[in-house]
Amino acid sequence: MNGRVTIPTALARRANKVLRPRDAADVYAHPRSEFERLLEQAVFCHISTGYYALAPLDRLGDPRWRPDLAAAALGVAQADYGRDAVALMSITAARRHGALPRAIGTAVVAVPKQRPVLHTKVGDVVFVKRDVRRLDLEQVETELTAGWMTTPEQTALDIAARPKLGGIGAADAEEVLRALARRIDWTVAEELARDQHRPAALARLKEAAVA
Repeated sequence: MNGRVTIPTALARRANKVLRPRDAADVYAHPRSEFERLLEQAVFCHISTGYYALAPLDRLGDPRWRPDLAAAALGVAQADYGRDAVALMSITAARRHGALPRAIGTAVVAVPKQRPVLHTKVGDVVFVKRDVRRLDLEQVETELTAGWMTTPEQTALDIAARPKLGGIGAADAEEVLRALARRIDWTVAEELARDQHRPAALARLKEAAVA
């Protein structure tokens, strides 16, 4: 760590390393100017207007560091809505599950309210209005925060229902569904489809599994 850099303990110990200036109102009298100072020292990476990512300890002072897009998306969503109201989903969850081999420039996250796409320095974040309490979730760890993402079964149904969400093509969506189909518990998938009234998505998933 650069010897000139000092980070208040209250910020360094935050579970979510994506911060907005107002999150530091109880730490700094003038958080915006302090954030700019920390940005200049490469303690922060400016993600998008109003959002900053705190660099890992081993990258403090390194201006080349950029956060992972999925981590940034989850961190931004948590900053605005709280840890338990958001979850990585669709192609982003598929990527974390190993069903999408290549990185893409869009992350998809479930949130309580509809909002526009957020353009960031590491890619676009697409927000989908979903009640995460009704989704099948599992824990996920990222370099910026820990939280939730959809299970393989939920992810498969979501992609089958909206294959173009996140900007992938139809062929890519079919490939992802085939990869997920090899990982899922079909009993769980069928129960979710029934509870979430998604018979068409389940049928499309089954078609992809045998294609």
